[in-house]
Amino acid sequence: GELITVRIEIASDRSIDFIHMKDMRASGLEPMDVISKYRWKDGLGYYQSTKDASTSFFFDRINRGIYVFEYDLRVNNAGKFSNGITTIQSMYAPEFSSHSTGSTIEVKPSK
Repeated sequence: GELITVRIEIASDRSIDFIHMKDMRASGLEPMDVISKYRWKDGLGYYQSTKDASTSFFFDRINRGIYVFEYDLRVNNAGKFSNGITTIQSMYAPEFSSHSTGSTIEVKPSK
């Protein structure tokens, strides 16, 4: 039942339009915020959509700069899980894309 905060940092060296970012989630974690909706944070507007295995972010425009996104997940199982990667890509120019590295999460049962 512990909370984990996911933190994603985007560094953009140019302004770019119509971006999709997808953050894959490990199977032992459940999202806290499951309502899809438009959000505004630090001068950046985006639509956040939560699905079974991932959370997607859709941006009309990302201006040059560094942006930080955070959202909470709740641990629902003990074990060792493979966490997926986070990808970001321009929807109209797919050659502009990037992704994170994968990682593993180990959750030990509480005593």
